[in-house]
Amino acid sequence: MLEKIKSEIRIILEDFFLETKKQKLNVTVEEPKQKEMGDFAIPLFVLYRNLKESYPKITDLFEAISEVLKKHELFLTCEFVNGFANLRLNKEAFAKKVLTAKKENKKNNDKTIVIDYSAPNIAKNFSVGHLRSTIIGNALKNLYRKQGYKVIGVNHLGDWGTQYGKMIVAYQKWGDESVIKQDPIIELQKLYVRFHEEAKENPKLDDLARATFKKLEDKDKETLKLWEYFRTESLKEFDRIYQVLGVEFEFVLGESFYNDKTDKVIKELTDKKLLEEDAGAMIVRVPDLVPALIQKTDGTTLYLTRELATVFYRHENYHFDSLLYVVGNEQKNHFDQLRAVIKKMGHDYADLIEHINFGLVLLDGKKMSTRNGRTILLQEVIDEAYQLALKQIEVKNPGLANKEKTAMDIAVGAVIFNDLKNQRQSDFEFDLEAIVRFEGATGPYIQYTLVRIKAILLANPLLKTIKPLYSLYQEEVYFEVLRQISRYEEILEKATFENAPHHLCKYLLSLAVAFNQFYSQVYILNEDEKIRNTNLLLLTRLEEILTESLPILGLKVLERM
Repeated sequence: MLEKIKSEIRIILEDFFLETKKQKLNVTVEEPKQKEMGDFAIPLFVLYRNLKESYPKITDLFEAISEVLKKHELFLTCEFVNGFANLRLNKEAFAKKVLTAKKENKKNNDKTIVIDYSAPNIAKNFSVGHLRSTIIGNALKNLYRKQGYKVIGVNHLGDWGTQYGKMIVAYQKWGDESVIKQDPIIELQKLYVRFHEEAKENPKLDDLARATFKKLEDKDKETLKLWEYFRTESLKEFDRIYQVLGVEFEFVLGESFYNDKTDKVIKELTDKKLLEEDAGAMIVRVPDLVPALIQKTDGTTLYLTRELATVFYRHENYHFDSLLYVVGNEQKNHFDQLRAVIKKMGHDYADLIEHINFGLVLLDGKKMSTRNGRTILLQEVIDEAYQLALKQIEVKNPGLANKEKTAMDIAVGAVIFNDLKNQRQSDFEFDLEAIVRFEGATGPYIQYTLVRIKAILLANPLLKTIKPLYSLYQEEVYFEVLRQISRYEEILEKATFENAPHHLCKYLLSLAVAFNQFYSQVYILNEDEKIRNTNLLLLTRLEEILTESLPILGLKVLERM
């Protein structure tokens, strides 16, 4: 609501100057860093420079602005301080507006957003590095749905390509079937690491892997059977992880699904005379980028070829208005090429493709890498967080029912929030201690804040028959909570349209801090029924926001902790 009020101020003043002075001006409205300076501030210097002929003194300009804004129901005072018009809200009127506002029904269901997220590679463990795409994509799906859009979540599994030629070669050379069956994904990943170690000494292994992938594309029965085994075992493991994280998809379709659709892409490129031969390979030249490699010399396809087939399939079947790829920063050139090729083919939906990039999770300042054996399994992190949560429950609430389930919900929430609170484009260092810490800027802190609010309201329900004392909300400790409540819808929109869940995380932390300060300074269950009910009204709105927000991020709403 604060952003809405800022916008109203701008419009009122810009319309005023246009009507009275015939000048089109841009009015800036800020929130002062120091609260004692007011709730909003309008810098007058630039306006004064443009309006000097009409207002000989800057104070004359200030008086004109004051007179216009006095008519706004929400403003109590307007003061001139160091070249600024500082506005103070009528906090009582503001409180009524915030706490009686009706929820808007977002009407965007005529728009379809397709979000491609998670996309782990088969035959590899789900590591901390895979977590980012998974939970950022899941949060964005929930945010867009909250705004009323139709959203289709797709898990585009990495299940095709030369790397599976490498995996099959490794399995055939060094695999022990009896050992692999005991823990398929762990053992297959070990084989993959071994392949890369051996290939350093024996480069011919890479040639063998390429030849093996060609056999896979040619549907050689033995090769295809091994690949299908890898895929089946991987899906079992992925489904287990997704269930723990509470993540779901509308479609799980790997690269292999689009393999038989690449011929159509190549035909269209050929018909439009866009394909060129280059040293035996087939390429498409695109402006300001390296040529896009479409087909290798041995006739096998590439990731980009399959990606083109994927986009065409999604456009034809999902009719997207926006196609979001939640993929790491390092894939920027790939998406630049993808859009450029589609545009060169004459398809206008190239501009609907957006790369929602994110930074790396670093280990000792370096990128995690499966082939180099530098990974940390997500399950190991969750297990450690679970043990810590369980210990805290045993200390603070040993009689808690379903303590194991609660501990797991706290642990998963801690892991998810620790990642989402970071600006997605930035790299950040993996720090296990920070992930499993349950105080400070953490998911469990927010979960516990909601548990505390719920407990108060359960024992002391809000009485709708008693009118609140809105005058109480003028006190700063009340008003700070109210200010945070008023920002909710604007934060949701910002998090959605900037594709940035960290805005919602930071907001919820601010909300929790505001409540806990309020809780420490105000006797909520005051003997005076009107005061008590006024306090409970504030808590009811806090509970609604937190109960709605936590699942958007992927955190569980708990009744007890």
